[in-house]
Amino acid sequence: MGLLVKFAEFIKWYPRGMPAEERHLVFKVDCLVLIYACLSFFTKYLDVSALTNAYVSGMKEDLNLTGNRLNYINAAYEVGYVVFQVPSNILVTKYPAHYYLPAVEIFWGIFTLGTAFVTTYEQLVVMRFFVGLSSTACYIGCLTVISSWYKKNELGRRNALFWCANPLGTMFAGYLQAAAYTNLNGHSGLQGWRGFFFFPDTADTTTTRWLSDSEKALAKSRIEADGFMPSKGVNLGLFKRCLKRLDFYIFVPLTVIFFTCLYGYNTPYILWLKSQKTKYSIPMVNNLGTVSSAVGVISAISVSYYTDISGSRWEAALLAGLVCVFSNIVLAVWNVPYGLHFFSYLALGAAHGIGPLLVTWTGEALADDLETRSIVFAVQNTLGEVAGLVVPLVAWQVSRAPSFRGGFIWRSRKIRANGLGAAGMADEETEVSAKNENELVLKNALQVAVVADNHPEVK
Repeated sequence: MGLLVKFAEFIKWYPRGMPAEERHLVFKVDCLVLIYACLSFFTKYLDVSALTNAYVSGMKEDLNLTGNRLNYINAAYEVGYVVFQVPSNILVTKYPAHYYLPAVEIFWGIFTLGTAFVTTYEQLVVMRFFVGLSSTACYIGCLTVISSWYKKNELGRRNALFWCANPLGTMFAGYLQAAAYTNLNGHSGLQGWRGFFFFPDTADTTTTRWLSDSEKALAKSRIEADGFMPSKGVNLGLFKRCLKRLDFYIFVPLTVIFFTCLYGYNTPYILWLKSQKTKYSIPMVNNLGTVSSAVGVISAISVSYYTDISGSRWEAALLAGLVCVFSNIVLAVWNVPYGLHFFSYLALGAAHGIGPLLVTWTGEALADDLETRSIVFAVQNTLGEVAGLVVPLVAWQVSRAPSFRGGFIWRSRKIRANGLGAAGMADEETEVSAKNENELVLKNALQVAVVADNHPEVK
């Protein structure tokens, strides 16, 4: 454990100067909250990406998935995924998360296993709907809990690590499918493993026996001192509180644009690799398809570290957006040198750097209201998934593979819009920082005045 703590200090996982008692608490929270969340999210994207990898590895022919049927299968998953988002996150804040989240995991495992036994296109559509429905609670539920345990200068790195379970799941799906195709003569192998840990709810409500009373008190006081307020309860005024927040109208559109821009970095890339029949075998397609996800991991971690240390979120959002605009323009042109074409697909993984950044930014802006934060997370994810459901049916129709010129043009425009939104948020971020600094100066001045009144000798 000593070596692990030293390594964490070396990579600046814990802020410099953090007291030993507080560092020990955060380490335990990492083990109890973050590991569970990452493994849960990892298995969800392992399943999601396994479908695309299976499609290029024989499922298309076995189930006669002609035309745009892959789009419709993915749409069935997305419909199931979005219909329960807001109710699910209300349940996370109202009832113990350590009961609710693992229970949903069980249902997800059952439906995921059932996917391995479908024999028709219609069966697969139904099964994917229920897989999506039971996946609802994972991302937004874990995100709500994570944002309730960490301070602002710790949150970016944790959200990035949680987010990286997405591209890592995509990567491992490719490796597993390549191994299955090579060693099992084309039979699809679908994994559904997951781990259960002692999940400790939120810092405000936790009853876990894995934290002492003093650690529970410290966990609550440290995030309250950083601006994260306790639960206000779920009531009829919750949605009114959400709609009155300016942050709702800023972060929700930014996140929706981001979601709609994610689709092209994975499926179109794999379909392009498959079209290079003289260059790559099917196992090679699955393996190379994971590289863009690796770029996403590097991007997310790098961006989160920079923004946590610098305290500024908008600069990294603009940089990642510029990289994605360049890549989409190149792919829209299409007839470019092979190396530039390949590089542009890989660079699209840089979009993942924006994901945890927007999540962290949203959590900071809504730090004073746990329930509102939970609802906004759910609305962001719901509208983002709806947009991600509709847009591929128009801009990324599989029948047009491997060239998706319209999709790349559309996405480059949306990313530019996201960049403008981030630039606009820069002004608000500066104003908030200045306000916080002024409040700190005023607080210190008041403390000095009180001391002076109580101790005339210091006047």
